Amino acid sequence: MRIGPRYKIARRLGPGVFDKTQTQKFAASQSRREDAGKGKRPGTGTQFAVQMLEKQKARYTYGVGERQFKNYAKTALTQRKVSPAAQLFERLETRLDNVIYRLGLTKSRQAARQMVNHGHLMINGVKTDIPSYQVFVGDKIRIRDGSAKKPLFKEVEEMIKKAPMPIWIKYDNTKREWEIIGMPKHNPLETVFDLSSVIEFYSR
Repeated sequence: MRIGPRYKIARRLGPGVFDKTQTQKFAASQSRREDAGKGKRPGTGTQFAVQMLEKQKARYTYGVGERQFKNYAKTALTQRKVSPAAQLFERLETRLDNVIYRLGLTKSRQAARQMVNHGHLMINGVKTDIPSYQVFVGDKIRIRDGSAKKPLFKEVEEMIKKAPMPIWIKYDNTKREWEIIGMPKHNPLETVFDLSSVIEFYSR
């Protein structure tokens, strides 16, 4: 998925969609723009507009193209055991590029996607270079031996220590590998987008 100017997109969707815009520099820039716009009448969005906005927030947060995101949402709508919103969240969180980001190996999902594309990761002993690859309980992830010595992974142990490890992933320091031990749980209070609105958008 190609992404345009992040500052411009974040001003429309909110700073939480990109790591780059979750900074004091962006906050200061946004504050100046808001001060300059004081006195203008705020727009009142329709329900469709609000749903569209939430969809775009989710898409840009995970860096997923429209076609693939729509497929995720449509698949989630067919589920009966869990809510469609929870199913969509699980699908997005268990993408390999997002998992690598969650492990703390990169500072952004875009960098994680590039890391996967370059073939630095192994899933269950097999080199995997597909960012959208879905991980499941029992899958084991590790850095490829040929990549572990590269400068990119020079401080991997420090990176791991600093990253808040998700409870659904376990790291084995001896084997230097991560294992998926559960599935991510959807908590609407912890996201910058409303997946229920996203599901409503695709339910039309």
